[in-house]
Amino acid sequence: MKLAFVIQRYGREILGGGESLCRELAENLALNGEEITVYTTTALDYITWENYYSPGTTILRGVTIKRYRVNRKREIESFNKFSDWIFFNKHSYEDEIRWLEEQGPVCPDLIESLEREQENYDLIVFFTYLYYPTYYGLKKIKKKKMLVPFAHDEPPLYLDIMKEVFIHPDGFIFSSEPEKELVLKNFDIGEKPLFTGGMGIKIPSIQKSADFKKKWNLPFPYILYAGRIDIGKGCGEMIDYFLKFKRIYPFLHFVLIGKLNMKLPRDYDIKYLGFLSENDKYELIVNAELTIHPSRLESFSISLLESLACRTPVLVTQNSPVLMNHVLKSNAGLYYSNPEEFAEAILLILKNRKLRKTFAENGFKYIKENYSWRKIIKNYTEAFEKIIN
Repeated sequence: MKLAFVIQRYGREILGGGESLCRELAENLALNGEEITVYTTTALDYITWENYYSPGTTILRGVTIKRYRVNRKREIESFNKFSDWIFFNKHSYEDEIRWLEEQGPVCPDLIESLEREQENYDLIVFFTYLYYPTYYGLKKIKKKKMLVPFAHDEPPLYLDIMKEVFIHPDGFIFSSEPEKELVLKNFDIGEKPLFTGGMGIKIPSIQKSADFKKKWNLPFPYILYAGRIDIGKGCGEMIDYFLKFKRIYPFLHFVLIGKLNMKLPRDYDIKYLGFLSENDKYELIVNAELTIHPSRLESFSISLLESLACRTPVLVTQNSPVLMNHVLKSNAGLYYSNPEEFAEAILLILKNRKLRKTFAENGFKYIKENYSWRKIIKNYTEAFEKIIN
């Protein structure tokens, strides 16, 4: 198959959920013998969309990448103010188009090139419903096309222009069943084919180590959050809950790793270790007592599945259907909806060795049975072939 993937950012330095899935899927499909071309922008940062990569064509791990310059940077403060207004006030279609273009990344050259070259491909696959390349690309392309939406229950999903996004694809590939249910609840997509794709999850060979804590100066046991540290990800509430929990159980560290987008309280037991290598990340996950997942806006959750692959129990917010779906299907962790449940769940996992072992083995089994790349590639190739044929 000759496939074109369209996504707002692409690169090994980009670790967002949708962007990571797109890149790893493209690379694994290329290894499987498929011909993959990615149409993307020169942006690295999703806040500003500032041009970073060189425009033009390159090849990375068997995948052809075509990059196009972003026409303007995003002014995040004015954009956020406009978003607050448009989401909660009566507005026009023109206001929504303005919002979409301020959201970005504005890259008309990408759309023009894709429209001109569409006949080179058997199928064009758009990743993420939210951005300029998807909105305008789906409208312009006449070739067979699919959408991998990464839809969340968030205000932009309810803008009227999003009905245009969901009416144009010939089929959809969702990352989870709750995401599919959310889209079906909010959009009339008729009898178009629906598939569930997912993402392959690496099973690391790292083992628990008694000496590991010395490396990071962690004298006490620790719980871990791995991912973008952001108010929008539920991290503010999570940290507040931990500070309340400390009054009950003072001998526990809370380690956070990933990109820091918010101010952290100055507290001896809250350890921010920065943006780490993959090996360091897996070492921290393997040796943690459990990992916390506070974001209600998830369509898949790579970080949760990486924890299960490491045999580490998870604690998730009850407000996320996707996280709850993983926990209930895997029986590999607990969930919370308030600070009291947060504290009780942590204490239960810390104090019950038998429960920790059960969660560990259940999670590992869940990953092996559902999230090997071999299985995931089969899911996607079958979906692509059905739409093409």
